[in-house]
Amino acid sequence: MRPGDTLMEWEVEGKRFNIGVSRLGAGPVLLLLPALSSISTRSEMLGLQQLLAATYSTIAVDWPGFGDQPRPRIRWRPEHSRAFLRVLIGRIGRPAVTVAAGHAAGYALSQSAEEAGSLGRLCLLSPTWRGPLPTMAGRRMRFFSAAASAVDFPLLGSVFYRLNVNRPVIGMMARGHVYSDPDWLTGERMAQKRAVSEAAGARHASFRFVTGVLDPFHERQQFLYAARRAGDILLVYARQAPRKSKAEMLELAALDNVRAIELPTGKLSFYEEFPEETARAMLPHLAAD
Repeated sequence: MRPGDTLMEWEVEGKRFNIGVSRLGAGPVLLLLPALSSISTRSEMLGLQQLLAATYSTIAVDWPGFGDQPRPRIRWRPEHSRAFLRVLIGRIGRPAVTVAAGHAAGYALSQSAEEAGSLGRLCLLSPTWRGPLPTMAGRRMRFFSAAASAVDFPLLGSVFYRLNVNRPVIGMMARGHVYSDPDWLTGERMAQKRAVSEAAGARHASFRFVTGVLDPFHERQQFLYAARRAGDILLVYARQAPRKSKAEMLELAALDNVRAIELPTGKLSFYEEFPEETARAMLPHLAAD
């Protein structure tokens, strides 16, 4: 573990397990919530976290079912993530700022809409509310939920998961919509991402994310309604974001309470690939508030 890394114990459905937490810096508390995906952990926020730690007391935390620790076999649902976020706020106190990426943004919006100010000022990075398969299909399908359940079977589920999360698939995904540099995810970086996808129990939550089972909202209007109630929002996204995902971000950017910044380079994980540019875009607006 790196300096500043600790473990937070949590319990779901009678099963106790550890969740990774990283703390850096001093000052007002800034919470960093990484995206939900087969290869996402709080480590994707590390470069950005190190830069923000010059101004804030930063806390980056993995989501239950994701991260770099072994995870139990659970039929993960959005309720688990919502409950975890409430418990986390209770343990660390209300942050001054919450930076949420990808699907984490949807959960942050939901929490802020329900309890105003509980996450401080929101800064959303490449926010999404719908998983990859429903986004590609343009709708939710029964088959997606069935596939998510199939991944729980001890042998068949493991094989099914490996067919969908291996080196070629991860590389194709990364080049297609995650990183703008096609060679960014190679060597040690690829090894780290594969270790995340191969961690004990990884398949149970990550495949549910892919199929949309962990979507925080079922419709765009629910997503936008929560955003309208969440207070002032800073939105940062990249010019090269995938077309369908970017269209959702632009819908969010059009709201009166959202201040949007488009970075000239990067895709969905621009903050991981270009942390310096991301910090330079964010900090003046956060300081002004």
